[in-house]
Amino acid sequence: MKFAMCNEFCQGWSVQDAILLAADTGYQGIEIAPFTIADDVRNVPITQRDAIHNCAEKEGIKVIGLHWLLTKPEGLHLTTNDAALRKKTTDYLAALIDFCADLGGDRMVFGSPKSRNMQPGVRYKEAWNYAVDAFKSLMDKCQERGVTICVEPLSYNETDFIMSVEEGCRMCDDVNHPNFKVHIDVKAMCSEPKPIGEIILGAKGYVGHFHVNDANKNGPGWGNTDYTPIVKAVREIGYDDFASVEVFDFSFPPRAIAKRSLDFLQKAWA
Repeated sequence: MKFAMCNEFCQGWSVQDAILLAADTGYQGIEIAPFTIADDVRNVPITQRDAIHNCAEKEGIKVIGLHWLLTKPEGLHLTTNDAALRKKTTDYLAALIDFCADLGGDRMVFGSPKSRNMQPGVRYKEAWNYAVDAFKSLMDKCQERGVTICVEPLSYNETDFIMSVEEGCRMCDDVNHPNFKVHIDVKAMCSEPKPIGEIILGAKGYVGHFHVNDANKNGPGWGNTDYTPIVKAVREIGYDDFASVEVFDFSFPPRAIAKRSLDFLQKAWA
């Protein structure tokens, strides 16, 4: 297993400074939230993209990809019945694919609950078809740029659309493309009724990326989440790519979040 950290807990820091922290604390990769760089990545020039990529390469850190994709710009939505807005949203996702690849990344985690929640007057099947069609329309660009979109099931407290890993796997079946996978997140899986180990085993062959954290929204090992069945199941499905630390409580210093989380992960996977 390789370990990465997400950059948004380094609030107010440049991406380059977050990369330096990742390298200094022993991570192998970094995952970037685009809104920490610009409200609209189409405004980020190639020189700035190259500078981030080059900084990571110099420090021996892999920019693995992007998450929190549609936090900015505001107003985008994937499952609305407004065809023009869906087109605007997929156009921005296409721009994110280029941005991801330009930074050296190969995956994008589609969580963005506010931009996928069910809208008034839209039935579930309609929303599902809108999402499938949107993702299908992006697959040629994903293949061209070497980027995989990983749909992220989230808890019922965060969204009302794709709330289980099983649903995420069904969407993978419907999109039916090697550049579309499911994302597994420990915090989110803790909200499902099934044991986490069983959830992960059921996703064998579908998993494209993995976020590690705790049910309490802190880093892995910071709460009561038992990682023993998680590690066992992840090994059983043969996933040995990156596990990224994503936290939602930024009250601790970034270095403390990074180091304490990595120390736990290294012991858990030892």
